[in-house]
Amino acid sequence: MNLPSALRTLAAAVATAALLSSIPLPIASGDGGGNVAGAAQSPPKPQARPHGTRVAVPATALKVDDGDTVAIRWDEKDEEIVRILGIDSPETRHVAHNLPYGQPFGEEARAFALGAFAAGGRIELVRAATVDPFGRTLGYLFLDGRNYSTMIVRARLAAESITQFGDNGFPKEAAEVMEAARAQGPLPFEPPHVFRARMRELSNWLKARGEYPDR
Repeated sequence: MNLPSALRTLAAAVATAALLSSIPLPIASGDGGGNVAGAAQSPPKPQARPHGTRVAVPATALKVDDGDTVAIRWDEKDEEIVRILGIDSPETRHVAHNLPYGQPFGEEARAFALGAFAAGGRIELVRAATVDPFGRTLGYLFLDGRNYSTMIVRARLAAESITQFGDNGFPKEAAEVMEAARAQGPLPFEPPHVFRARMRELSNWLKARGEYPDR
């Protein structure tokens, strides 16, 4: 969604040096490395669920939030939010997350995820040994054995986040993502963390004036 010209001018003027923008909500934007803006940098919390090995995920239990975040409903009382490792996809509009506007290519990235998981057949998840500061699972997803992170990078709908945040204990999967990123070259969207930083500034400005959208 394009900003009105006046807001675009304001948004372009604000600082964009701050990185990353997850907030403490069930599903939040993040950076692909488990880092969340504003969160205390305490020691990583261990993953209580089985980790380090692939587990099958029923396709009917998986719900796509955006290009790099999904929810898995294991049963009525157990929903697991997964921040997919190795990637950072363009943002979709989330008013509750200080994203009053969507980022260009955000909806395309979400549509890619929806199509990939709908057609994926066998879906598997491998969890990292730690969760992010708000308890979200960090892990890779596989569709019929293919690394989803490399798929969306090859589609030029996600940036790799490994250069900044490391391999999170998965050197083989991280190397696959890096190889895909090198092959694809420059991306058609600005780094998502830069967009999130600008939207935080814009959100604060709008809220201070009582102009922030309520939905």
